[in-house]
Amino acid sequence: MIIDCHGHVSAPAELWVYKSLLLSHRGEHGRRFPEVSDAEILAAANKKEMAPCGHLDMLDRVGTNLQLLSPRPFQQMHSEKPGYLVDWFCEESNNIISRQTKLMPNRFVGVAGIPQVGGEPVERVLPELERAVKRLGFKGCLLNPDPYENTGPQPPPMGDRYWYPLYEKLCELDVPAHIHSAGSRSARAPYTLNFLLEETMAVYGLLHSDVFKDFPALKIVVSHGGGAIPFHVGRFHASALRRGGDFYEEMRNIYYDTVLYSEEALRLLIKTVGADRCLFGAECPGVGSAVDPKTGKTLDDIAPFIKGFDWLSDADKKLIFEDNARRLFKLDAPAK
Repeated sequence: MIIDCHGHVSAPAELWVYKSLLLSHRGEHGRRFPEVSDAEILAAANKKEMAPCGHLDMLDRVGTNLQLLSPRPFQQMHSEKPGYLVDWFCEESNNIISRQTKLMPNRFVGVAGIPQVGGEPVERVLPELERAVKRLGFKGCLLNPDPYENTGPQPPPMGDRYWYPLYEKLCELDVPAHIHSAGSRSARAPYTLNFLLEETMAVYGLLHSDVFKDFPALKIVVSHGGGAIPFHVGRFHASALRRGGDFYEEMRNIYYDTVLYSEEALRLLIKTVGADRCLFGAECPGVGSAVDPKTGKTLDDIAPFIKGFDWLSDADKKLIFEDNARRLFKLDAPAK
């Protein structure tokens, strides 16, 4: 069984048209979402876009049985104003994901977007998070460390008390937050680079704080292997030793997905944090769906790397591919 904890929705074009209209009329025409049929949602789930084939066919091609499905991060427009535009688009994105998961419950599980708005209190996201978990049955949410989307103002670090109301709600609902930056309105750090920068800073901010002392039940997953943290773990460990800590142990307060598209990076991550802190993620289809001319396979076909690590036991591989995600996201029903 392979569970991909990091997938993004392949939505009908109406969702992206809806976003463009909101940004054009700024709410003047109201929030009405266009009618979309179940057949259109099913068709979008396997429409060929940025991969050699459609979403479902890609999952079959790489052997993924179940995928946690969230909004496309760079589309979330957290820096837009007025904030109700973010609310409307976030809610409709979650609705589409909810419908897709209900139409294909053996392939997809919902992970919510939350309507963060740069400069506004984090409490504004709590009603939508609660709706997504309690009414839509979602198993977690995405969390953007920089809702300003790289526009200039500095967001508070993830250990700041600004975030505490959200952490409290996550513990109350017993769902994880999957840290994943969103858009970037900077040519110097476009979104695919900004993801890694923000995720690196998120880990640093969390581990240089009292968050896990104050919220011992908090469950955090960080995208893309924790950004640069595993690569520079020695530097951070040196700093931790000077303050009487152990950075390797501190890292184990967090979980990390395996959305890394090279064998060497995957090996480094797993050996650094341990198999019990890694969740299989491939974000397939997505950025890594380009075909490597050397192998003829897409770069996001990473399960063979992990299967081939002879220094991992079968039990450790099962933790990465299935068990950690089942436990963390409370995926109780067996997937087919």
